[in-house]
Amino acid sequence: MSLTHCNVHFSQQPDKVAYISTALLKSLKLSGAKSVRLRLGKDQIPATVKPIQKAGRHLYLTSGLRNAIRVPKSGSIYLRNLDGDIQLGPLIGVLSDGTTSTTRPFGSRTGFIKQLLKEGSKKSYIFAFTPRDINWQNDTINGYFLSSSGEFTRKLVPLPDVIYNRLPSRRSDFSPAINQLRERFSRKRIPFFNWSFFNKSDIYNLLENNPDVNRYVPESYTNPSSERIRSMLERHQFAYYKPSGGSLGKGIYRLSHVPKQGYYVRYRKKNSNVLLKFTSFNSMLRMLHSNQGQMLKGYVIQQGIQLIEIDNCPIDFRFHMHKNGNNQWVVVGIGAKKSGRGSVTTHIKNGGSLMTPEQALNRVFGDRAGEVLQRAKNVAVTLAEAIEHHHQHLLGEIGFDLGIDQDEKVWMFEANSKPGRSIFQHPSLRAEGKASVEHILDHCLYLSKFRRKEEL
Repeated sequence: MSLTHCNVHFSQQPDKVAYISTALLKSLKLSGAKSVRLRLGKDQIPATVKPIQKAGRHLYLTSGLRNAIRVPKSGSIYLRNLDGDIQLGPLIGVLSDGTTSTTRPFGSRTGFIKQLLKEGSKKSYIFAFTPRDINWQNDTINGYFLSSSGEFTRKLVPLPDVIYNRLPSRRSDFSPAINQLRERFSRKRIPFFNWSFFNKSDIYNLLENNPDVNRYVPESYTNPSSERIRSMLERHQFAYYKPSGGSLGKGIYRLSHVPKQGYYVRYRKKNSNVLLKFTSFNSMLRMLHSNQGQMLKGYVIQQGIQLIEIDNCPIDFRFHMHKNGNNQWVVVGIGAKKSGRGSVTTHIKNGGSLMTPEQALNRVFGDRAGEVLQRAKNVAVTLAEAIEHHHQHLLGEIGFDLGIDQDEKVWMFEANSKPGRSIFQHPSLRAEGKASVEHILDHCLYLSKFRRKEEL
């Protein structure tokens, strides 16, 4: 396979001829070729080749060709020679859900998707789409492209070379319709990442038999019995009780036991923090059942960890991980989250505040902050590699909530296959936010095999 970069131009001629400059023919190892098969995404068409004398690498597509395989625009793009087939691309699809708005068709995710499309259009044909934009009978998608003026424009394109999944809702992500959609793309051999949201208990189960990484996971149990909860509180003094499929800190309880005093429960209710005291374990359990219904199905109990603190407030860290263009896990962004007073979690919406990891760790560890941070980065990469090894579908992005305890041990509390991007709103982390977008695009190039050998 040979890969090269060229400029694609459109011609109004109706025939099916590809006019190719001699320099491009040489780069593609097609000198002397009379015909080729042109491909875009899953579409292909035979074409006659006619060389032209023009400096540089140029490809002129007649209207008969570009309309047949639905080339979305002219300009700079990659070409691959696959045994005489010439593939333009890559054609990248970003899957999300939509609204009826023409200016914000992807709701709160519109800004991020625009950023992806703006950066991605420099090296690919990239578009966003929703499940309802797919026509499975014709194998086409009515996608949202970004115009040069920054506006969305709709264009019909073939099924893409690779799909980046940013469906934001757990409910839709696990629905029968989306499950069928994923399987259809899989059967057509279209790489699809990230497959779906993680379930907390599934991740803990994946790692529990791997001693190299399980030591970073606090003791955790799914659907624990009342005796299990009692035992955890007796051994660890406090524990977190949280929904296995939850996010944003919703539905999390911090349970604690102080001998000779009683049991305490902290949780978030609407916009305020609640602290309740109980004289007995059973009375605490009754409150949990009345709040959440029958035996709290789908909940996880997790060992509480005494985290490092700033101003008597615990801090943890969001590690935003990506696969790079060489299919390796790297840490791209880190945000330090300081909990609000009386809050169960460090989530910003629950009163937490965001710092850079350097700001946080310098206050706790001083000159040793860099050493501690590097150790945490190494753990994050090890965890990502372990999860990918045990996971059956493609992953390209993971968000970890990691903590560092007062003995400097690193702990993993959460892993999210579709991490939020709130840490990149910090003024000191905006460069990392841009790097995150670049890593997503580079991984798309890797999965679609549009990578130069010198880049591998």
